[in-house]
Amino acid sequence: MPASAGRRSFVVASLGAALALGDSPQAGARSRRPFGRYGSPSARLTGRTLYVHPGGLGDHTTVQAAVDAASGSGSTLVIAPGTYRETVVLDASRTETTWLGASEDPHDVVIVYDNANGTPKPGGGTHGTSGSATTTLQADGFTARHLTFANDWLRADHPGTTGTQAVAVKVQGDRSAFHHCRFLGHQDTLYADSAALGTFARQYYAHCHVEGDVDFVFGRATAVYEHCHFRTLPRTDLAGAPYGFVFAPSTAVANPRGYLVTRSRVTSGAPDAHYKLARPWVPGSDPTARPMLTVRETRLGAGIDAVAPYTDMASGHPWRDQRFAEYRNTGPGALVTVPDNRPQLTREQAGSHTRRTYLGDWRPECRT
Repeated sequence: MPASAGRRSFVVASLGAALALGDSPQAGARSRRPFGRYGSPSARLTGRTLYVHPGGLGDHTTVQAAVDAASGSGSTLVIAPGTYRETVVLDASRTETTWLGASEDPHDVVIVYDNANGTPKPGGGTHGTSGSATTTLQADGFTARHLTFANDWLRADHPGTTGTQAVAVKVQGDRSAFHHCRFLGHQDTLYADSAALGTFARQYYAHCHVEGDVDFVFGRATAVYEHCHFRTLPRTDLAGAPYGFVFAPSTAVANPRGYLVTRSRVTSGAPDAHYKLARPWVPGSDPTARPMLTVRETRLGAGIDAVAPYTDMASGHPWRDQRFAEYRNTGPGALVTVPDNRPQLTREQAGSHTRRTYLGDWRPECRT
């Protein structure tokens, strides 16, 4: 199956599972209780809980309408199964917000749109990479559970577009946590960033699924990915390797903590050794950036080029000058055949690359 058809059909299949419930007893129970165990508009969890349902059974039919209605801090959105084809912005004033997928299955609740960097804007110009995001999360203290964030823009549909970055979610807030969420796209799927160059934003991703092809986890946040699955996609538009790169951190030089991937796995739908694990992103807006990535105790599948897992994005910023390291990884993509190409932490060094050292006094795993 061509990669483009795979992305669109995969999203549609996910939505079908949520919307075409059929006549089974389980389907009947779900239709009667679209918000699961999280109450309803007539029996709210709290006074600051709002319910979103595409068919009108909640307070709002779109996520953005619910966000707009939930001003201030401490709101909860319970989102019923369905497709929410829209762009959503959670601005910085709406702190300590929680979004819950009502079915507790991330396949059922999908927030999706199809803007790309090169997509024209109604008022002129194009969206750019940041503007392409389906969902933009600017507020501190955000938590999401059991949701899918997607961008289903496809290269095959737009052969003349050169700006092919298409972000599913851009996360800028400090203390942003995602549990059992999916992030679907191709290039630049998950933008784990911060609100400003001098701002360090801590983010935590647990039991999440992320997939894409080029730089599909990128940005300058301090981000911990624990028990996550990273999936590299097949490509029919390229004749040979590399097809893409999993990580592209752009950590500020003053930030002692970049990306930490721990107890996770990287699999691939592409041929063996057709993906690089990472390349450093030194953006024009921060030419002093010193990208940081540590991958530890993670299984790297055969899709990762074990001989040369890292490469440069720009010749003036070679990956060897950055902060890339590994520790006790396994799998065919983790085989150390050229030691100089695979910097390894010592046991002592690994002690400073943990969830707690990266997140400091924030304990997202304890949040409900």
